[in-house]
Amino acid sequence: MPKAPPTDFLALLKVLRRHGVDFIVVGGVGAVLQGAPLSTFDLDVVHSRDEANIERLLGALDELESYYRAQPERRLKPRASHLSSPGHQLLMTRFGPLDLLGAIGRSRDYTALLPNSVKMPIGQNFNVRVLDLETLIATKEEAAGDKDRATLPILRRTLAEKPKP
Repeated sequence: MPKAPPTDFLALLKVLRRHGVDFIVVGGVGAVLQGAPLSTFDLDVVHSRDEANIERLLGALDELESYYRAQPERRLKPRASHLSSPGHQLLMTRFGPLDLLGAIGRSRDYTALLPNSVKMPIGQNFNVRVLDLETLIATKEEAAGDKDRATLPILRRTLAEKPKP
């Protein structure tokens, strides 16, 4: 099995932004950007599934040399039909793992999550949309997987300690 490249979250995000992809950062990176003391190995984003955004996303994925992680030796690439679904596309890129999520929790897609996202600066003149902690906690409660349950106490504590605006 080929060795995974080191993960460079910023490089992944920059390629997505450069291609004009509409997405919201969720998962571990979204939590870390809001102060949660977590480690994560992949970038999770919920992307808009409208046709124009899927085309931009395919361009970004081509630049990222992405392929499905499940059978890396086959180097299978996602297609528009895959990205249009509410499912999860678990990819490897030249900058590390990227999980493209059509929906999270109880079928919450990009449009449903957008009002619960915040623009966050992560570099000079570089902002990304990040799912707010309250909604991230709610989607992890809805998913209720082992990994999700394990991070919930940390996310709740981070939210409780976060200064109120």
